[in-house]
Amino acid sequence: MSAESKLREDIVRLSKSLFDRGFSVGSAGNISAAVEDGILMTPTNSCLGFLDPARISKLDHDGNHLSGDKPSKEVFLHRAFYETRQKTGAVVHLHSTFATALSCLTDIDPDDCIPPLTPYVVMRVGEVKLLPYVKPGDEKMGDMIRDLGGRYAAVLLANHGPVVTGKDITSAVYAAEELEETAKLLVLLKDHPKRMLSADNVQELKAVFGAY
Repeated sequence: MSAESKLREDIVRLSKSLFDRGFSVGSAGNISAAVEDGILMTPTNSCLGFLDPARISKLDHDGNHLSGDKPSKEVFLHRAFYETRQKTGAVVHLHSTFATALSCLTDIDPDDCIPPLTPYVVMRVGEVKLLPYVKPGDEKMGDMIRDLGGRYAAVLLANHGPVVTGKDITSAVYAAEELEETAKLLVLLKDHPKRMLSADNVQELKAVFGAY
């Protein structure tokens, strides 16, 4: 099996796992992964629980559609991460419940909307930027991400949901799961006094475990 064929199978397997556990519903969400000669991406209007590896879209580095079904209409936000974060190997965009709920709140810090509640969100996700609302599929998504200059590995799209990157498809999915679980904790604890990790705690984690 070629590396690309293996990656197609991994996208199908991990996408189904996310769908089966409720991280996406219907045709919501899209996933991409880098290959040597371009990007593989889940097709538009496809369900993450029922993907066909042979029908996954393939684009070249300029965004031209090479094969498979038509790619997600949100291809712009994926390409922007690949262009601005050199280590990006995969991008996961979900409409997961609790992260999306946070993206609708008015009292979160737009520069750090997933604060350091646990060590694992620091280690796997890092700081998360809230981006203003634009309609799904709007090319402005890509512009907003490019304007960040690669400083964030993950963002929340206001009233829409999370976009999380990783060095490969597995780490991107794990990071997206970690972000959703942390968002769940934040929503559950919203009206309670909370003990966040200190700045020293965060720096220690970054020094020991590094940061993607």
